[in-house]
Amino acid sequence: MAWRRRPEARGALALLALALCAPGARGRALEWFSAVVSTEYVDPQTNRSVRSVSESGRFGDSSPKEGARGLVGVPRAEDRDPEGCEAGTRFLVPGGRGAAPWVALVARGGCTFKEKVLAAARRNASAVVLYNEERHGNLTAPMSHAGTGNIVVIMVSYPKGREIVELVQKDIPVTVTIGVGTRHVQEFISGQSVVFVAIAFITMMIISLAWLIFYYIQRFLYTGSQFGSQSHRKETKKVIGQLPLHTVKHGEKGIDVDAESCAVCIENFKGRDVIRILPCKHIFHRICIDPWLLDHRTCPMCKLDVIKALGYWGELEDVQEVTAPESSPGGVSAAGLSLSVPDGERSDTGSSESPSTSDPVPPCDAGFKEDAGESTALLETGRSNTQRDGPAC
Repeated sequence: MAWRRRPEARGALALLALALCAPGARGRALEWFSAVVSTEYVDPQTNRSVRSVSESGRFGDSSPKEGARGLVGVPRAEDRDPEGCEAGTRFLVPGGRGAAPWVALVARGGCTFKEKVLAAARRNASAVVLYNEERHGNLTAPMSHAGTGNIVVIMVSYPKGREIVELVQKDIPVTVTIGVGTRHVQEFISGQSVVFVAIAFITMMIISLAWLIFYYIQRFLYTGSQFGSQSHRKETKKVIGQLPLHTVKHGEKGIDVDAESCAVCIENFKGRDVIRILPCKHIFHRICIDPWLLDHRTCPMCKLDVIKALGYWGELEDVQEVTAPESSPGGVSAAGLSLSVPDGERSDTGSSESPSTSDPVPPCDAGFKEDAGESTALLETGRSNTQRDGPAC
């Protein structure tokens, strides 16, 4: 069986695409800038200037993306506040003079980023540099510090920050220059969109599973009903086969060939037509009434239940084919309907309606023949064979 993509599967894919493409599905794009950090100091042992430049910093989310320059200041050791969280934190700025711009260098942790920036801004710092925790190694992290004004805020790695702190604590003036680095844009799917897509997917899977279960249940019931219907029709056909048949001949008594017609096909009976005689005495063409009885079980004219009239009230099981009643030599009688053949026709063995001499002579005790192909009985008119075969039975 060839599988086709079902409408439910197409609907699930369309819903997933809609969820991903809908406004707000992607969430807010994460945009951040790296910072170029340049440090410069004079080595007291060699009296040589040492300078290093690296794009190792990261601007804070609320920081203006612009450069800054100044001497580095760190919280004084006696204040025991290396994170610079206290409002009255004092900073050590080697080489600092008066109102010269300086840059605060504080460790991450202890309080929020906003509190650190505001504490340094109260001391007139022109920029704030935070260095990350030791467990993060050379990594930096995004910083949210809304409400800190136009002060430049960046983060550097733990090794870089500790290197500068140790120089400042040795009373070595260190000048830091901050420059704007590369712009980075990282798009991501919002959490709300992920939840929506997950719920939609699970819902469509449940609907598809329920549809499949319903489909196969209906298919199973349909197959069973078809099997039962075929079995029932087979048994009904056997019962219908018990109804007597007769071949119409011109001049018969009891049936007016020119006047009477089949109520199913509305055509007059003609010579050699095979008719079936119902228990209610109504007659029809065999090829017309048999399909009707298979579907309706009743006489088209008087609505008699033919199956019940034959004595079958319940389910049709183990139906045995019954030999039709014996007919008289000159005609057939079924359920009160008597069809007789005139004497002149009975003795006219040379006419065109007589069976050929090569045909076998029907047994005298069989007024009806059973049709093996369709389980129907063919009723042959008894003819007088006394001249050839002796007296009739």
